[in-house]
Amino acid sequence: MITSDCHMLTSFSTDRRTAPEAMVEGALEKGLKAICITDHMDWDYPFSEELGKDAFLFDVDAYFQKLTRLREQYAGRIELRIGIELGLQPHAGAFCRELTDKYPFDFVIGSIHVVDKKDPYYRELFPDLTDRELYRLAFEETLESIRHTDAFDVLGHMDYIVRYGTYKTKEYSYEAFAPCLDAVLKRLIEMGKGIELNSAGLKYGLGFCHPHPDVLRRYRELGGEIITVGADGHQPEHIAYAFGRAAEVLRECGFEYYTEFLERKPVFRKL
Repeated sequence: MITSDCHMLTSFSTDRRTAPEAMVEGALEKGLKAICITDHMDWDYPFSEELGKDAFLFDVDAYFQKLTRLREQYAGRIELRIGIELGLQPHAGAFCRELTDKYPFDFVIGSIHVVDKKDPYYRELFPDLTDRELYRLAFEETLESIRHTDAFDVLGHMDYIVRYGTYKTKEYSYEAFAPCLDAVLKRLIEMGKGIELNSAGLKYGLGFCHPHPDVLRRYRELGGEIITVGADGHQPEHIAYAFGRAAEVLRECGFEYYTEFLERKPVFRKL
């Protein structure tokens, strides 16, 4: 049974409106024992008219002040941890290191949200690429990014790019991208980093959590042990989304536990 959600966003993230208090209350309603709020910080995110200047940057001092007060307010009812979701890019390593050295985060997710300095959420920015080519480019950039920084604990929603393909899963499988995916997984294991099982893939209708179960099995085969679970929730109703299915997937892929982080150290929990 999974009793913590280690990936959720609040109004500190540029594209979100939900107050942190609402997410804590939502987690209590779901019966969770612990949560980690991981608002989205993406240094050098490409400018867009929709999001304006300095998208996905926020006041980290104010963030800690707010979440520390909430942690004290809800002490004894739920354990609230303070995390962040950092956008990884090959040239962002120094920024990530400086930020994570400065602030006492419990947990840092490193995620790829930008590919070739463009956001694949806007599929039209890649008109000359097929889905297969776009997915390969994203996985190659993931590998390049994690070669340039270790300032994170787990790699978030590893095959997130599939959400934004024109035909979604039609051109995606582990086998089609095995050399690059294996290189990413091996690099993470060598670094002592983990991956995230992100249940939002089910929410978005892909039919699987991120990453695909075949990728999860391969990670376990290669000796990977650190795996956190998060719903990537933006609203209270998304908290712990499909966690029953997520636990089944982990067991099917050879895991007997999942991982939480406290003060950047992994804590293993029995499923």
